Amino acid sequence: MAPVTIRAARPDDAAAIAAIYNDGIAGRQATFETRPREPHEILAWLENGLPVLVAEHAGGRIVGFARVSPYSSRPFYAGVGDHGVYVDPAARGGGVGRALLEAIAAAAERQGMYKLTSRIFTTNAASRAVHRAAGFVEIGITRRHGRLDGEWKDCVVVERLLGEAADSVPAGDEFG
Repeated sequence: MAPVTIRAARPDDAAAIAAIYNDGIAGRQATFETRPREPHEILAWLENGLPVLVAEHAGGRIVGFARVSPYSSRPFYAGVGDHGVYVDPAARGGGVGRALLEAIAAAAERQGMYKLTSRIFTTNAASRAVHRAAGFVEIGITRRHGRLDGEWKDCVVVERLLGEAADSVPAGDEFG
């Protein structure tokens, strides 16, 4: 895999991000979403002030993205972000996902966030592995979290503490 640069997403990346996300939607292994997204919908992600990053090959091709969205509208959860990471199928297995996860965690921490969380289909072994490699902890399973194409899906909840929150966890005791 050729090296990639991780950078903040720009409006002109919207079509590439939509294409990668739509591949994830079509694959039915990464999201409950079923409707493909248009580039103008991706532009809204760039306007909420939370990190959206892309992985770009030296030639300028976008091969992955990661984003943070609000976990909740409640003020006391302002430091918690829900995240997603998607990699172009041709670039999977080359470290792009892990690089994006490390970078999105650092970007979220710089914005004052103290935790990133997400739900991953229990059957998505690759995503679970890359999250563990990037310092995320699996904290539980939500059974029958939703239906996809009429089939119940279980999800594993992952989280990564950031900044001061991560510093205050005793060594060897990620559950405090």
